[in-house]
Amino acid sequence: MWSYFVRRILQMIPVLGIITFMVYALMFAIPGDPVLALVGPGESLDAEQMEAVRQEYNLDEPVIVQYGIWLGRALQGDLGRSTQNYRPVTEELKVRARVTLQFGLVAWVLAIVIGVPAGIVSAVYRGKPVDFIATIFSIAGVAIPNFWLGIMAILYFGVILGWLPTQGYVDIFVDPVEGLRHMVLPAFALGITSWALIMRQSRSAMLEVLAQDYVRTANAKGLSKRSVIWIHALRNALLPVVTVFGLQTGRIFAGSVVIETLFGIPGMGQFMVQAIFARDFMSVQGAVLLMALAVLIANLLTDLIYAWLDPRIRYDD
Repeated sequence: MWSYFVRRILQMIPVLGIITFMVYALMFAIPGDPVLALVGPGESLDAEQMEAVRQEYNLDEPVIVQYGIWLGRALQGDLGRSTQNYRPVTEELKVRARVTLQFGLVAWVLAIVIGVPAGIVSAVYRGKPVDFIATIFSIAGVAIPNFWLGIMAILYFGVILGWLPTQGYVDIFVDPVEGLRHMVLPAFALGITSWALIMRQSRSAMLEVLAQDYVRTANAKGLSKRSVIWIHALRNALLPVVTVFGLQTGRIFAGSVVIETLFGIPGMGQFMVQAIFARDFMSVQGAVLLMALAVLIANLLTDLIYAWLDPRIRYDD
């Protein structure tokens, strides 16, 4: 297991390098002079001053050389400074990542708590009304864009009913009640697609497991239906569902870009959108690096959970 863990950690290094280099190159492909983005709007510089700024930020070097300089500093923990507020990107990411982590975890937990039981119940009562209703909701959850669902949630629960706040963020650890009230609508809008996918995968996996010989043997022995489902069938049914769990990490980060902007949540998604429009290269690079690292770690944890759920799985050579 340890050798596999070390190999996976080493494999993350070239993946992170490829991702960050591609983003770095794409940022420089945006039309316009990056020097103008650095000095800010309304500033007037002559040719000599612009050249001085270009040399200070190594913008006179080829993109590959600039990336190498950034990478060397990033390995030392220096992700540069934001050109929007001139604060270190590392400090910005610490604050923003905390917000996105809370927001994403609430969405993820909602998707799991609702999706897995709904899929199991749908499989156990296959062909019954509850199965039909759950399937309809899961199809709708996949088909409806989360930004549209977020707008409808704001309109109905925030504007018409006035039950929940529609903008802003409150730290859950500072004020748990108010923090959760601010998280409900955006977490629901973000997690609905994940819930639908988890529900469909849980239903499919449970149906397959319930048709296995050992499940029929357990039923023949006279074990209760609850015991057969929750003790004998569920653990094996969760194996393919765990894969969906891991994939939803990337979906949650991608969805946070839209949802955080829609609900005014000061997380990494909103931070990245603002940085892209401002051509804040350092902030974009730092955010992409952190998001890519989070997705890779989630995939690694998914593989390790596989081995815990199924002792037959071994990763050692």
